[in-house]
Amino acid sequence: MKGETLKTYQTFDRVKVLTRHLQNHTATPCVYDFDTKSLRKLLDGASVDDIDYIFNLMIQSNLFCPRERGGKVFIAPDFNQSMEQQREMTMRRIEYLREHGVFDELFSKGHLWGFTLSESLGVFDHSLSIKVAVHFFLWGGAIRFMGTKRHHDKWFKPTETYQVKGCFAMTELGHGSNVRGIETMTRYDASTGEFIINTPCESAQKYWIGGAANDATHTVVFSQLEINGVNQGVHAFIAQIRDENGNKHPNIRIADCGHKIGLNGVDNGRIWFDNLRIPRENLLNSVADVSPDGQYQSAIKDPDQRFAAFLAPLTSGRVMIAASSTNATKIGLAIAIRYSLSRQAFSVRPNEPEVLLLNYPTHQRRLLPLLAKTYALSFASNYLKMIYVKRTPESMKSVHLASSALKAVLTWHCMRTLQECREACGVQGLQTENHVGHLKSEYDVQLTFEGDNNILMQQVSKVLLAEFLAAKKRNKPIKGLGLEHLNKPVPIIPSHLTTSILRTTQFQTDIFCLRERDLLHRFATEVSQHQAQGESKEHIFTVTYQIAEDLGRAFSDRLILQTYLDVEATVPEGPLKSILGLMRSMYTTIVLEEDASFLRYGYLSTDNAAVVRKEVLKLCSELRPHALPLVSSFGIPDAFLAPIAFNWADANAWSSV
Repeated sequence: MKGETLKTYQTFDRVKVLTRHLQNHTATPCVYDFDTKSLRKLLDGASVDDIDYIFNLMIQSNLFCPRERGGKVFIAPDFNQSMEQQREMTMRRIEYLREHGVFDELFSKGHLWGFTLSESLGVFDHSLSIKVAVHFFLWGGAIRFMGTKRHHDKWFKPTETYQVKGCFAMTELGHGSNVRGIETMTRYDASTGEFIINTPCESAQKYWIGGAANDATHTVVFSQLEINGVNQGVHAFIAQIRDENGNKHPNIRIADCGHKIGLNGVDNGRIWFDNLRIPRENLLNSVADVSPDGQYQSAIKDPDQRFAAFLAPLTSGRVMIAASSTNATKIGLAIAIRYSLSRQAFSVRPNEPEVLLLNYPTHQRRLLPLLAKTYALSFASNYLKMIYVKRTPESMKSVHLASSALKAVLTWHCMRTLQECREACGVQGLQTENHVGHLKSEYDVQLTFEGDNNILMQQVSKVLLAEFLAAKKRNKPIKGLGLEHLNKPVPIIPSHLTTSILRTTQFQTDIFCLRERDLLHRFATEVSQHQAQGESKEHIFTVTYQIAEDLGRAFSDRLILQTYLDVEATVPEGPLKSILGLMRSMYTTIVLEEDASFLRYGYLSTDNAAVVRKEVLKLCSELRPHALPLVSSFGIPDAFLAPIAFNWADANAWSSV
């Protein structure tokens, strides 16, 4: 009897909690009947047909491991295979794509096609995307941008046909982000007209080089160049490391990096050069050259400017990483939100139906702000791709700044979202076939690919500071990098925030600009104080990293908001514009709530911070009816999602075993 009474009380308590939880959010939100195809067009633009073409190529081949679950066919790599088998399958899929003409004339198709190709392949498998990207956009990109016509004529066609398989040897055991510090050494032998590449110590071994362990025949080697006893800095060279039969060059040693937490379809390797001789013509000479008699030649005399010009084209790697991480985020959200729209848990009263997961405000709070932020970051990713495609020498500083900022923010968001999606799917999120858990290990590397995110944020702040101080020195208004708002009066933030204020573009723009300009002034003041004490520039940037990272995030968030507003401005009044406005308000409000700098530096009072917190819950309830059409607008075919995104009960039935 006592046990039954306890059970009754426990049931009663649970009913009270659930009832209170749901009744606080019973207001009927406005539902916008927007066109999902139009929204997808905003996301994918002119690339929609190309994306669908690549998707369909993969869906129609057995090489992409189709399997039926719950009455639907899904495709995904078989991660039960060994590392060696996964690598073999990656190359077989590349050969399939090559046979179907995907890589034909790739170097003449333009950068947007390359981004589209890499992103679309990544929806199926990150390893496949990375393997193709290393070959075409790192190896091939280095030849394209760092080389000249002689290199293009010789290497483009065999690269497109995979007669040559390329890799990209920049990172060393002892040097990753600090490219200027790499230790591989190359000297010139004028008597033979050859460069001699050498690995002088263990920390100089090329490390984590995608494609090096098994498949690559050639590599672009980044090395210090010494001419007549003078170190001219880092340069890039083409070196053959294997013959067409896969036999290693006698002056090359290669080791496998082994099994990884993800990307096991990519054969990462380590390379040592033992006085490898290569022809003089293999120097990629768009910035500098060496004459046959051994004279160093460059139109750019300043070593710092030469190094900057040399590395500028490599920005494409960060652009590609930012875009691919956005796709992984979309996959995770599409699966987790679809699952939450069919999975039920607990009932409010006995004998009543259980409640859908996404009808719980707690579940909405976990996923819907991430959904809105993913839209904002998708528009920012598209902006980044377009400014890269349309870049000029004059705009390269802006491209570098935006790529550094957005690569960091988008990859951080990807990992946070995938973790939340994994938890929101419960134990189902642990199954590899349901993707969300496994995607975390596949995409974790992007946090440090092409630069550690924290270092990138500090780089952003340094560029902003330099631009700010230069304008101040000229005593002229600041121009460029989106900093023109610093020339205007300081924005005034209302002392009492309301829903109507929080949702205006004026307030959203003002508080993001206020935060950026104030942090920039604070950063400049702090750096100046350290300089007055005679401290070195290197030491100053080491000890001011906290405010530098805050400033980097402030710049990123303001840039993302601006790109969102630019997209929104192209949409006529109607349901689509309304849903875009709702998601924009969710994006800005969640940034206000989650970034401590708004309270830390006084841009929000504690009372206004409480208003912001409540507003997030209101926005969640308003976005809830649109959750399914919003993830459907991502345009990801069902085959690339997971069984739990659809009929998860049938997918787990005995008949599916």
